[in-house]
Amino acid sequence: MKKTITLICLCISFFCYAQKRELPIDTIVITNHSTIIKGEKLNYQAQTGTQPVWDIDGNPIASLFYTYYKRTDIKNGGERPLIFSFNGGPGSASVWMHLAYTGPKILKIDDEGYPIQPYGYKSNPNSIIDVADIVFINPVNTAYSRILEVDGKKADREKFFGINEDIKYLAEWLNTFVSRKQRWESPKYLIGESYGGTRVMGLSAELQERQWMYLNGVIMVSPADYKVIRVGGPISSALNLPYYTATAWYHKKLTTDLQSEDLKDILPEVESFTINELIPALTKGGFISDSELNSVASKMSRYSGLSKKTILQNNLDVKTNFFWKDLLRDQGMTIGRLDSRYLGIDKKDVGIRPDYNSELKSWEHSFTPAINHYIRKELKFITDIKYNVFGPVHPWNNDNDNTRENLRLAMAENPYLKVLFQSGYYDGATTYFNAKYTMWQIDPSGKMKNRFYFKGYRSGHMMYLRNEDLIKANDDLRNFILNTTTNGKPAKY
Repeated sequence: MKKTITLICLCISFFCYAQKRELPIDTIVITNHSTIIKGEKLNYQAQTGTQPVWDIDGNPIASLFYTYYKRTDIKNGGERPLIFSFNGGPGSASVWMHLAYTGPKILKIDDEGYPIQPYGYKSNPNSIIDVADIVFINPVNTAYSRILEVDGKKADREKFFGINEDIKYLAEWLNTFVSRKQRWESPKYLIGESYGGTRVMGLSAELQERQWMYLNGVIMVSPADYKVIRVGGPISSALNLPYYTATAWYHKKLTTDLQSEDLKDILPEVESFTINELIPALTKGGFISDSELNSVASKMSRYSGLSKKTILQNNLDVKTNFFWKDLLRDQGMTIGRLDSRYLGIDKKDVGIRPDYNSELKSWEHSFTPAINHYIRKELKFITDIKYNVFGPVHPWNNDNDNTRENLRLAMAENPYLKVLFQSGYYDGATTYFNAKYTMWQIDPSGKMKNRFYFKGYRSGHMMYLRNEDLIKANDDLRNFILNTTTNGKPAKY
């Protein structure tokens, strides 16, 4: 009898654990919390769940995982600013800003952003939830978001994986979210990191033109502008130099006179050289005169920490991957791509690129255990689906990238809309000067330049991993939100 009961229990157990692994299409888990931000105790609610993406016939074709934080200890909560938060990739989950920047919890890391064990998270005393509610959104195939089956087969990947496809379905999803949560009265903001910058530039117009949803602000954190990055050429190459200067300064590889100055005192000089001398020199290609070639190479060496010989061997066109490999080659070290404060070790010192991204491997140490633990323990969302920190979204359709123009049009049509750029000086993937260039190019007329703001930080792509910049960057967001709520002022020129 005892053996029979044991066998029955085992069969039940196997049956329970042998079910098909899939996520509910439309579900929500609600938990309530309290925290202290800027010395003030406040209460908030976390809504964690999935919401469908529908096709034109109303069939669910995907389901997006999200976490929505709203403050619960104030009146008229539906009128509070609402921020839609996206990371980039494309193919990245929202984990980065969720668990390290604006959310109510952040990683347990040291003050410079390096992992420490045991892995985990702690309260974020700098979160902007005191002034705004936030929803962290995971596009298809990131985190727990997945494509669904329709009539026995999965929906077409091409509906999701491209610049314009991504913008279109996310705008529809946001419309549903705002309606469900009764947030049409709220001032609305988009924040996007890295490729998320491209995403939110495009969403600004898509929301306005197709969903009739108007924004107060767009925030781009270390934005990737593929109008520059993928195109290449003199401008794309030259825009890297101020980043080289910042990184070389950090690693003490500049000349004594430059090294003795503060970083922010050096950069304007290098930016001026980049615009007025380096771009014209690169434009001339092989027809540049010997005297100009040598003069520019000498200045590039002074500003980059690389040898003049190396710069001449690269025809003034020094690629970022070579810089990461070469700057500390004599010390047997490489530097990180997304944050060049991080060091790596290669199998061989020779070569033109590092063996791996030292900063990203460091971050994965901290983020992956923490987000999986946090979602289950604090948010009470339980699933056997794997959390994709990076998900399969390639090939990605990059055709018809008009996102820069989309943002300009949205701003022109909406006098309320303002834009904030945030960049780390040591970011070698989406450099701070590239972000400035993007900002300058959005509105060639210059008629809206007083509605753009740029903030730089002494860290990398995820500037908020450094505690000093976590505080400063959140305060910059807080001020931007407070300065873009209109208090009854009409939207007119």
